[in-house]
Amino acid sequence: MTRTTVRIAMNGVTGRMGHRQHLVRSLLALREQGGLELADGTVIWPEPVLVGRTAPKLRALAERHGLEHWSCDLDAVLGDDTIGIYFDAQVTAAREAAVKKAIAAGKHLYVEKPTARSLAGALELARLAQEAGVKNGVVQDKLFLPGLRKLRRLVEGGFFGRILSVRGEFGYWVFEGDWQQAQRPSWNYRAEDGGGIAADMFPHWEYVLHELFGPVRTVQAHLATHIPRRWDESGTPYEATADDAAYGIFELPGGIVAQINSSWAVRVHRDELVEFQVDGTEGSAVAGLRHCRVQHRAHTPKPVWNPDLPASEPFRGQWHEVPDNDAYDNAFKTQWELFLRHVVCEEPWRWDLAAGARGVRLAELGMRSAAEGRRLDVPEWGR
Repeated sequence: MTRTTVRIAMNGVTGRMGHRQHLVRSLLALREQGGLELADGTVIWPEPVLVGRTAPKLRALAERHGLEHWSCDLDAVLGDDTIGIYFDAQVTAAREAAVKKAIAAGKHLYVEKPTARSLAGALELARLAQEAGVKNGVVQDKLFLPGLRKLRRLVEGGFFGRILSVRGEFGYWVFEGDWQQAQRPSWNYRAEDGGGIAADMFPHWEYVLHELFGPVRTVQAHLATHIPRRWDESGTPYEATADDAAYGIFELPGGIVAQINSSWAVRVHRDELVEFQVDGTEGSAVAGLRHCRVQHRAHTPKPVWNPDLPASEPFRGQWHEVPDNDAYDNAFKTQWELFLRHVVCEEPWRWDLAAGARGVRLAELGMRSAAEGRRLDVPEWGR
């Protein structure tokens, strides 16, 4: 057995997402299973090198997971020729400059979204990476969730007939931080630090809609800061300057209308933290993180509106579960495996920095739509 070691500089893994999903549940999980085995028996062995600003946090993280290498000196890490990939899960405001340094150092890139704070910045990163000839990828994890993979299977199989609409609900209540600690970092609620749920989630909705149903043609959005005062990690109150809820309507090819609500100020009354309902002439589906339920045209009941009597139909029970038909691994880990194959084996890859820039563009247009109070066209990509 031949083992190919790939050293990966991981910047920002002291944060919640970088630590849990990318380090622990992706790369360390790959190591626990013996590496990523290829068809010829070669094993790709990821070797994380932790990078960040706070030495005690990095040291503690490395010791907890038995990792040897960590550093607070990004320039020194990027100057190490044994490191092949730079990964970035920092706060959005710090990402663009660090990625530029990694490109200049000739590293392959895998970054969280949004890739930059503006479309101009995102396009520049895509251009620089292309000119440097480095392989590059953007995290688009929702595509690899079991529920969304089942939904894609239904779309590609023609289950819906002509698709009419998509309705998405995402979010949960993020505690203000005064009497109970917030589950998200305080920078998420400061626009000056790159916060805001539209900037965070519209890039997700762009690639979900684009890959499953088609490119977004128009956007109309309303943004709100429902909770104007929050408390940071040290218990200090601050004024929230970024939106914590975004309500969007998107038009897609074929007359499909997508409505997606994103909110950190909503209490959950649904089966999963994100759900998409797709309605078509031949059937409907509701897909979440893991589950997907369908109702075919032939099985659609005939409800009768009568507000004077209690509902007697078990509406949820009239839907059928889509079987797994496959073993689904962690969505982040699945995409990491594909990117490592792309870097080592030249396998196809389409989720690059240009795709990430599309998401930044939709977020930018959504914020502009909300500010101007009107619907905006989304030009075809490349125009």
